[in-house]
Formats: sequence, structure tokens, C-alpha cells
Amino acid sequence: MTPNPPDLNNAPLGKRSDTPAHYDPSLLFPMPRSMARDALALGPTLPFMGADFWTGYELGWLNAKGKPQVGILQVSVPCETPFIIESKSFKLYLNSLNNHRVPSVDALTNLIANDVNPALWGDTTPSGQALVKVITPEAFEAEKITTLPGLSIDRLDIEIDHPAYDPSLLHVHTDEGVVEETLTSNLLRALCRVTGQPDWGSVQIDYAGKPIDQAGLLQYLIGFRDQQEFHEPLAERIFVDILRQCQPTRLRVKIQFTRRGGLDINPVRQNFPSAIKAMSRLARQ
Repeated sequence: MTPNPPDLNNAPLGKRSDTPAHYDPSLLFPMPRSMARDALALGPTLPFMGADFWTGYELGWLNAKGKPQVGILQVSVPCETPFIIESKSFKLYLNSLNNHRVPSVDALTNLIANDVNPALWGDTTPSGQALVKVITPEAFEAEKITTLPGLSIDRLDIEIDHPAYDPSLLHVHTDEGVVEETLTSNLLRALCRVTGQPDWGSVQIDYAGKPIDQAGLLQYLIGFRDQQEFHEPLAERIFVDILRQCQPTRLRVKIQFTRRGGLDINPVRQNFPSAIKAMSRLARQ
């Protein structure tokens, strides 16, 4: 059983932390999603489905003979989990594997899954599982770098005096017909809630409905520059704001954040049944 997590003052984020010398799953620090969702007034039923896709580029362990091994870790976390894992605690947990002997990659995958899932679900009955995959060096060549497909709104020559979070900037052209389009931007920046350090991300917005005013959307996204929020709640806020202000019949919001501490986080939220999968790695990741 995982107890209710302590407040953020006890999180390792923003504090000096020594590299763990031994494997220690207790380093994982769960935080309730309700901390941010309550502020969005989502109600008992979530208006979206989705997942958070984590990539760990600094995964290391020892094989059965004590020889160091490296790989890339991929974890997909259902958005229905009551908790997320604070990113620095996840990094420390992965570091604790560096001197831990594991007989095989499959055993390592199962070990991580068995540690991560209880932290994500707590005392609740799991309705799904976080999926764990380890990519070994033999498969590194298959990891391609791509770009976000869609029409970039960064091309717009807009003027911004004082960027600030403002959902009222989001609106549609009511006199035009329904469209299906995908819009992208590389200009998202927000600040970590604890350290105040910047987090950069690329956004993809796929929707069907009255055409969203692209200049207003770009101003809205740039308005997060000095807002403090964690990655997953930020994706949900953007989704909910667009849904409420623009009322599309179909909406998907995907954010691919640049890596920090050897980890990148890529939340996807959508309100229509379709395969939920992460994009391939972007150049900045």
C-alpha cells in the first residue's frame, strides 16, 4: 500500500540530493493529480482520456556478472492514475539502479513496472497499468528524430507586450464552416512549480470544429511563459481551456517537453476514441 504522499515541501525537487548508492524504490515520490485537477473544476468524470509518456535517457544497471549496462527507458502512464511521480524522485530512483544487478532486460522491465505502478495507483484498485519498455543499444539506431506534423502557428508575426495566461484569447471564427486541422507550436514555455526553472515544449493541437483563431491561440500559449505548473497539469489546462472556449467536437492536445535531468515527459489528452501513442523524439529532446 502507498500512503497519501507528503506535501511538496518534502519532495526532492529543488533540494541537494546525493546519487543513491543502492537500489531504493522508496525514492519514488507520488503527487496527487487532484492538486491541479480540482482547480480546473473537472467534476467526477474526466472530459478526456490520455496518457503521459516518459522517456529516460540515463538508464543504467549491472548485469548478473556486474558489468554496467545502459538503455533508454519508456514508460506510458494512464491519465486515470490518482498520482503522478515527481520527476526528480524518478531520476533518483533510476540512479539507484546503477549499481543493482539484474539478470536480464525482461527482469529489469518487470522490476521497474512493479515499483512504479503501486506509486501511481496508491490504495486505489488499478484500472490499468503503466507500461514499461527498455530499449537496448542494439536498437538505438531505430530511434528516429521527427517533427510535429501540422501547420505551425509560429509563422504568425504577432506583437506581445506583456505575456500572461489568458484563456479569453481563445476564440473561433463563428462565420466560417467546420474544419479539421492540426496546429503546432514550438514556443511553449512554463516554469517549474518548485524551482521556478523553465520547461520548454512543443505543442500539437488536433481538432474538429469551427476554426480556432490562430493568432489568439499563439498568444495564449506564449502566455504560459511565467506561469508555474508541472507538465501533466499544464497539458490538461490547455485541453480544458480550448474545449471550453472553442467547443470543438473533437480535440487532442499533445505536448512534448524537452528533457530535464535526463527525462522528458510527453502528455497526451483527447476526447475521442483513438490510439493514444507518443510521437517519436523531436530534435530538442
